[in-house]
Amino acid sequence: MSSPSTPEIVTIVGARPQFIKAAVVSRALAEVGQVRERLVHTGQHYDATMSEVFFEELGLPKPDCNLGVGPAGHGAQTGRMLAAVEEVLLEWRPRAVVVYGDTNSTLAGALAAAKLGIPLAHVEAGLRSFERTMPEEINRVLTDRVADLLLCPTTQAVEHLAAEGITRNVHQVGDVMFDAVRLFGEVAARRVDPLGKLGLKPGEYVLMTCHRAGNTDDADRLGQILKAAETIARSVPVVFPVHPRTRARLTGWPLLDAKGLHIIPPVSYFETLCLEREAAVIVTDSGGMQKEAFIWGVPCVTMREETEWTETVDVGANCLASAQADRIVQAVADHRSRTDPLPDAAPYYGHGQAASRTAALIGQLASI
Repeated sequence: MSSPSTPEIVTIVGARPQFIKAAVVSRALAEVGQVRERLVHTGQHYDATMSEVFFEELGLPKPDCNLGVGPAGHGAQTGRMLAAVEEVLLEWRPRAVVVYGDTNSTLAGALAAAKLGIPLAHVEAGLRSFERTMPEEINRVLTDRVADLLLCPTTQAVEHLAAEGITRNVHQVGDVMFDAVRLFGEVAARRVDPLGKLGLKPGEYVLMTCHRAGNTDDADRLGQILKAAETIARSVPVVFPVHPRTRARLTGWPLLDAKGLHIIPPVSYFETLCLEREAAVIVTDSGGMQKEAFIWGVPCVTMREETEWTETVDVGANCLASAQADRIVQAVADHRSRTDPLPDAAPYYGHGQAASRTAALIGQLASI
C-alpha cells in the first residue's frame, strides 16, 4: 500500500491503444507499490467505446484529468496539449512522467516534462520506421531525445537507439502490448462473440483494417486497397471494420456490397481481439495490429512500405505489400496456403513480463 510520502507519477495518454498499454503497467505499478499514479487523458482521440465500461473491463481507474483537447491539425493539437499538460504538471509536481508510443499526446507530454525538468519515462522507446513523412516517426524520435528512461520492447529498438548515440538508461523490457493481448484476450473471449454476429467460423475469414491518412486520404491508394478487398472476398469472407471518416471516402465505390465483403462499423477493443485471434489472415496498415497478429500466431499483410515491427517480417509472420492490389491479394493467398506454424512471439516480446519490468524501472526513476 502507498502512503502520503509515496512518490507520485503522472501517466499521459490520449488514444485507446495507450490506455490499453497503460492498464497492464498500472496493474503492475499497484502491485509493486513504490509509487502513486495519476492518469491524464489529453482528449486527443474521442472514442465512443472508451466509456466507463471500457475502463472497468481493463481494470483501469478513470482518468484523474481529461484535458479535452480534441481533434485538430498536428501543430495546433500538439501545442494545445503541451500548454494544458504543463499546467497540470505545474499544479501536481510529480516525481516522474510516463508516456507511451508515438502520438501527439506522447510528444506533448514529453516536451512538457522535459521543459519543467521532470524525469521522463518513454514506454515503447526506440521504435523506428525510418519514414520521416509519418508524424508518428517524428514523435518517436523527439520523445526518445528528451527521455530519461527509455523502455524498449525489442532488441532491435535498443539497437536503433545505440545507432543514434543513445545508450544511457536504455532497457529492453519486452512489449507491454504482449502482456495486454494475452490478458485481455481471455477476458474478451468470455464476453463478446463478433463471429456469431457475422455468421463466420474461426479461420475462415480475412480481417482487414485501414486507417492511416497516407492510405485513406490518397484516392489511388485507397482504390487499390478496396480492389484488393473485393478480390479477396471472392474466395474468402473479408471483415472490414471502417471508421466513419474513412467510410465517407468510400461513398460511390461501386462494389462495396460485393458478396463476402463485410463492411461494418468500428468494433470495440474486445471484439477486435476476438476477430484477430480467429482470422485466417490479417490485412492492415496498423502498427499495433501487425504485432497483435504475430502474438496470436496469425499471418499478416501490411499495406505499407515499411514497419516499426521488423521482427515480424524477418520471421515470415508479416509481409509488406504497400497499397498495391495485386501484391496484397498474392500475399493473402500465400499466407493462406502455408502449412508451417508461425514462430512463437513470446521470446521477442518478453514472455509476458514486460509490464512488471516496466513498473519496477519507473518506480526506481520516481524514487531517485
